[in-house]
Amino acid sequence: MSHLPGLNDLEGWLQPDTFIGAVGYLVLFCLLAAVLSRALRIAIETAVSHVPVEHVDRTAANFLRQLGALIIWVFVLAAYAHLIPALRSLGTAMLAGASIASIVLGLAAQSTLGNLVAGISILIYRPFRLGDLLQINGPTGPEIGTVEALSLGYTVLGTQDGRRVIVPNSLAISQIAINLNAFARDVAPALNFWVPRAELVRARTAALDFAHALGAEGAGCFVTKSETGAVQLTLSLRGLAQPLDAQRAPDLPARLAEVLEHRGIAPPMGKDGPQLVSS
Repeated sequence: MSHLPGLNDLEGWLQPDTFIGAVGYLVLFCLLAAVLSRALRIAIETAVSHVPVEHVDRTAANFLRQLGALIIWVFVLAAYAHLIPALRSLGTAMLAGASIASIVLGLAAQSTLGNLVAGISILIYRPFRLGDLLQINGPTGPEIGTVEALSLGYTVLGTQDGRRVIVPNSLAISQIAINLNAFARDVAPALNFWVPRAELVRARTAALDFAHALGAEGAGCFVTKSETGAVQLTLSLRGLAQPLDAQRAPDLPARLAEVLEHRGIAPPMGKDGPQLVSS
């Protein structure tokens, strides 16, 4: 490094090849890293504070905050070393090493990082909440479950038969999921009926045709229970042009049963026909 600049030599203080200039830039870069780390911490704490404590894994959120702060410091110090002539080769090596390490870690933990990013998206956009009833497509067909736990990696659903369906967040946010709670808030007649799993699509089409014939333009038909070889569908008659009176409503199960029978769809062995569950 060259001679120490005088106090009046302002340009000398800004030269990174002088001792005082190098120290000054070190202070500035450290302040920058500290400000960025604090901003990241405040952003994460603000986002987490708006969610009930049981909705998010605080340990994972704290880990992400510390990991983000570490990345900030590594890149800021590498940039500082690249600015100082005496440390430029070290800075270049640090940046190259960090880039290679990032690529290797990204490839090795692609699935895990995808789940973490998806978990952050769920935390921000909140397409569903703890306690919501979701319908998702599982390996064995449609699954219905209540959201029991949310973390940055996985969403856990509890089914009515006591099973726990663990869904990676990368799948939970990329596939189409039906939030049945949104439909539960609507006061409308609904019919439950069982059909063979092989007849699921045909039965759903027949039920929706039946609902539209009644004038229920907002009707929906969803899988609400699933067993080996059989599924239960719930037909919600939302959007009826004329409300059903006390005389017409009890006839709905028999009329739906006739429609299904006409299309050759019979209830599975041991299951009853359509039943009116709300009106």
